[in-house]
Amino acid sequence: MTSRPPTAGPTRALRVATVVLAVLWSLLGPVLAPVLPAATGAAGAPQGSDPVGEWPLRPEPEVVAAFDPPDSPYGAGHRGVDLRGSPGQVVHTALAGVVSYAGPLAGRGVVVVDHGTTRTTYQPVTATVAVGDPVSRGSPIGTLELPGSHCFPRACLHWGWIEGASTYLDPLRLVGAGPVRLLPLWRDAPAGPSSSRAPSSEVLAALAALAALF
Repeated sequence: MTSRPPTAGPTRALRVATVVLAVLWSLLGPVLAPVLPAATGAAGAPQGSDPVGEWPLRPEPEVVAAFDPPDSPYGAGHRGVDLRGSPGQVVHTALAGVVSYAGPLAGRGVVVVDHGTTRTTYQPVTATVAVGDPVSRGSPIGTLELPGSHCFPRACLHWGWIEGASTYLDPLRLVGAGPVRLLPLWRDAPAGPSSSRAPSSEVLAALAALAALF
């Protein structure tokens, strides 16, 4: 009696299940979209609701250190981004608001601009504004210092964006340079219970792959 080689049943079943789920999601996505919760960013802020801001340095600077939020309030991480600059370069506020802090803090100059539910931070900066000053988007708020730079001996601006008491957000989202957002399959599909459309190319491809498994 000859022994039969082991079958690939579990692997095949997994492939079938994966394709079936993809087909169902493609078909049911337009129906479920209105009741699904809104997608959230890494730090919890709803995607698609970011205000439009401006780069704090001009021309558009090089990002030398990206946003890397900590796992806990006191954990290690990078609570903002570092932008390459030069000593004495003018620093601008990314959004309109009111200056809530302007002065030295822990040995470096810091400017904080309040925007209501969020605030942006800029350091090391020699402030040219004072607490209580209203500022419009793109207004000068100070000049970039070299001492205290995260890139020392080069100069760079540490730019932060904070929501509430201590929820750190990626400030690059304010200038459309944050993480890539993937659009759902129904992004441009007609909405409404009375709408009908032919199966999309994604659905047809998934069905073809499913048929090829049998």
